[in-house]
Amino acid sequence: MTAVLTKPRPIRLKGRSYLALTLTPELPFEDWLVRLDDLAGRSAGFFLRRPVVLDVEGLEIDRAQLRDLVGKLGARNVRIMGIEGARPSMLGNDLPPAMSGGKTTGDIEEPTAEPAKETPVAESVVVTPAAPLPAKAVASIIVTQPVRSGQSIFAEGDVTIIGSVASGAEVIAGGSIHIYGTLRGRAMAGTMGDASARIFCRKLEAELVGIDGYYKTAEDLEPGLRGKPVQFWLEGEIFTAGSLA
Repeated sequence: MTAVLTKPRPIRLKGRSYLALTLTPELPFEDWLVRLDDLAGRSAGFFLRRPVVLDVEGLEIDRAQLRDLVGKLGARNVRIMGIEGARPSMLGNDLPPAMSGGKTTGDIEEPTAEPAKETPVAESVVVTPAAPLPAKAVASIIVTQPVRSGQSIFAEGDVTIIGSVASGAEVIAGGSIHIYGTLRGRAMAGTMGDASARIFCRKLEAELVGIDGYYKTAEDLEPGLRGKPVQFWLEGEIFTAGSLA
């Protein structure tokens, strides 16, 4: 009886998928870091508390250079959760683990205007399917409460917000985004490489919008669209906006 009562419970191991950004640095690293600083400066807090994978496939670098790059990214609050494309000899206990098999996503384009005022980042809300779904059956989600400042909504399919998205909040979707209130924060659609994704909102006051790696900051948006029902989509490589009225 004693042996049964004191027998330790087995450790439960579960699989879970998350969306992560992928950075593909270029040589020389110093020049690339300058461009990264410009991106971060034009979209304040963009990398805060966001999982990032570093892809060094094809780069002729050694372990010391890789370690130095990871350290400089860490000093910029860019936390690397894994490294892709590195030779096994380049990795060790002092570096993030090797990663592979991630789904292809769109490239990140650098914003071309100054950012909106930075808002403190609070606890994120992560929405992921409980188990992997077929590519043609990605689940959509409906959020029935407003997205508060500092919150993040992540999903692999479409996202519908029954309410508003506050300044400092963000919605990231593999599919399209539908917001039935005011969009004051950030909305990024098509993050799994879906160039046909769209963003719809009842009232536009956004800090940043993006589709499949193409982004516009608040200062890039046409003044005539502010405060109106708006949709965004891609026509080839052209980020397009139009009124819903």
